[in-house]
Amino acid sequence: MTDVDRRDELLGRARDHDASVAFLQLGDPSLSHELTRLADEGIATITLIGISLGPLAPGHSWLRRIAAHWWRERTGRRPEIQVATRLATDPDEVAAALADKLAETRPITGTEPGLTSPAWEQVPSHVRQVLICRGPRCTAKGSEETARAVILGAMEAGLGDDDLLITHTGCQFPCNQAPVLSVQPDDAWYGNVEAAAARAIVRDHLADGRPVEAYLLPR
Repeated sequence: MTDVDRRDELLGRARDHDASVAFLQLGDPSLSHELTRLADEGIATITLIGISLGPLAPGHSWLRRIAAHWWRERTGRRPEIQVATRLATDPDEVAAALADKLAETRPITGTEPGLTSPAWEQVPSHVRQVLICRGPRCTAKGSEETARAVILGAMEAGLGDDDLLITHTGCQFPCNQAPVLSVQPDDAWYGNVEAAAARAIVRDHLADGRPVEAYLLPR
């Protein structure tokens, strides 16, 4: 998510090296869309460099999974796709990665794991679902830090997948109260949830079942 929030910086660095930017989640263009655009332009070889600028990004394995899914599904001419074997993890390393392609790459062969797994078949068991707004206003007001505080706070409180399903959403609409977070099935909506408020909500509401009145929005 940090990667999406720093989109302009990434685009600037990419332009300096005749590269482009795509996202695995939350941002446009998606990786699949960008691969299609490059393939349609006749690019023969595409090198993918994974960039993770924060702790909440998807795992590196998803880069290969999604690229391989696109490659298998592509009906037109398919370019060769090489994937860097390690991630760039800070802005300075991004420039170095673009310059030397992170040295080692592995090709997409089409034999990589797909987008499904038996482990992802069922709706996960959970007591509460936490919906963190990642719409434009909430993102501008710092919902990245809200999300980080919720996830790290839940880990510190010992709350696991059976307790919480944490979901990032588009706009939840009470935008004047950004960053917004809601908890279901409690029908509790919170506004102005900066990192400190998020930690209080995790501690009191999600762990102990006591909604935090100071940040509740009227329903």
